[in-house]
Amino acid sequence: MNRPAITANARGLVACHVCGLVSRPAAALPMRCPRCDAPLHDRIPRSLSRTWAFLVAAMMLYLPANLLPIMHVTQLGRLRSDTILSGTEYLLAHGMWPLALIVFVASVLIPLAKIAILVVLLLSVQLHAQARPMDRLRLYRFTEFVGRWSMVDVFVVTVLVALVHLGQVAEIEAGLGAAFFAGVVVLTMLAAKTFDPRLIWDNVSYDVEPNAN
Repeated sequence: MNRPAITANARGLVACHVCGLVSRPAAALPMRCPRCDAPLHDRIPRSLSRTWAFLVAAMMLYLPANLLPIMHVTQLGRLRSDTILSGTEYLLAHGMWPLALIVFVASVLIPLAKIAILVVLLLSVQLHAQARPMDRLRLYRFTEFVGRWSMVDVFVVTVLVALVHLGQVAEIEAGLGAAFFAGVVVLTMLAAKTFDPRLIWDNVSYDVEPNAN
């Protein structure tokens, strides 16, 4: 006869968020990791509410981040302001399609994909979904992996602003859109950080063969 699998949480074991050590914490509070002395929690405190807060804030900043100019370029007395999309079109029109593709993917698709994936994960946990937990875990790992590449646009603008100061010949200034975009990137990274992927497995019920012991 099959019986529900015994999880680490059911055995009173807790994984450290910092070093990953799985241990049985002492009964005394607060619980601390025996290896790195970080605080231990069965689940990240207020994971869902904190993730939703960061995510909603990121959604609110996403629209102005794409509509407002991210960069102002003054060249020979002529001013040109570009949003993320218009900058991508400019690069594409001048034959720099590899750079245009990198900017479009890193600055438009990746933040949007992260927001969509985190919304799906949050709703799946809150609706107690049991289907395809491994696929949902892979989606979460994807958001962690691609998160670092979302800053490429901000990095490029920062480098150009620091390097290009040629008076009336050429000068580059960061636009307000860059600040909104940086906010989107930081907030989505925080949302991914506060989401506890173990919540995915808390809703999954599965059976295993009884332990031979």
